[in-house]
Amino acid sequence: MMLLEPPQPSLRLRIDSEALADNWRMLDRLSGAARAGAAVKANAYGLGIDPVMTALTRAGARDFFVAHWSEVPPLMAHAAGAQIAVLHGPLLPADVAYARATGVRPVINSLHQAGLWVEQRGGPCHLMVDTGINRLGLPLGELGDPLIAKLDIEVLLSHLASADEDSAQNARQLAQFHEAARLCGAQSLSLANSAGIALGPDYAFDLTRPGLALYGGVPRPELAGSVRQVVHLEAAVLQLRDLSAGDAVGYNATFTAQHAMRAATISIGYADGLLRCWSGTGSVSFAGQDLPLLGRVSMDMVVADASKVPGLRAGDFVTIPYALPEASRACGLSQYELLTSLGNRFFRKEN
Repeated sequence: MMLLEPPQPSLRLRIDSEALADNWRMLDRLSGAARAGAAVKANAYGLGIDPVMTALTRAGARDFFVAHWSEVPPLMAHAAGAQIAVLHGPLLPADVAYARATGVRPVINSLHQAGLWVEQRGGPCHLMVDTGINRLGLPLGELGDPLIAKLDIEVLLSHLASADEDSAQNARQLAQFHEAARLCGAQSLSLANSAGIALGPDYAFDLTRPGLALYGGVPRPELAGSVRQVVHLEAAVLQLRDLSAGDAVGYNATFTAQHAMRAATISIGYADGLLRCWSGTGSVSFAGQDLPLLGRVSMDMVVADASKVPGLRAGDFVTIPYALPEASRACGLSQYELLTSLGNRFFRKEN
């Protein structure tokens, strides 16, 4: 029995690959003498490795960062002439063997990882030093350990904790990173993420590691107006109905119509990344008109007030406003969460 291809989903996610490439080029320029890499962990922040890597490599990116070893294989088809680094580093001898076989660089985060890498004769690596975020990375006091002297360190990294704020912690971390660079022989230095790039050239060093701003996020006001929107969402109208005064909508009847109105049930819900925090605050749009959401967001559906768009029909697609800074303010989620929570039911396409 021949299986038919299913019809296209009632959810669309368009990736503006030229906007993505432009964002990388802009961040590369702002990095000054440093080269810009790209954080592509978490399936390229939820957008998909293939379209993102294609756009970034064409734009000129050559340094890529993921968190897990399991994230490496999808990158390999795009990695000719590029360098991939795994931020979580090696935990087992098999990780070292995989890194050696593929040429992927582990980021060594602890003396335990350094010992494993040296014992297994891993070769060149990166090293993370903790300058104040207290997650991964060696404290400055451990950089003098004999194990560290045995490492062939290509890039010394640290990570800014509060670069999206005008915080005194930024300057403290910068000073600590300078001290770490003095204590540790490394070929290159890398400190700045997207927000760190916006802090200025003192934070750029040799290699920057933008993530959020590549995908349309604006972590600091200095980048507003320079970052282009990358993600565009649409969802189909499933049904329209007329509500009378007193009719309640959705779970727990959190919305009750005060007068007659037209309502549209739309094929998107919290399983797709439109989380319940959008309930009662978000909207969708059609033909330039906002349609406020009514009641609670369900797993697969939302209901919107369609009273002002009499031409809306079942099967039409509405736009989900997804400019990340504005969407974040509307629903309370971080711009990172807005990206990485997007579900897998979208028909993903490039412009």
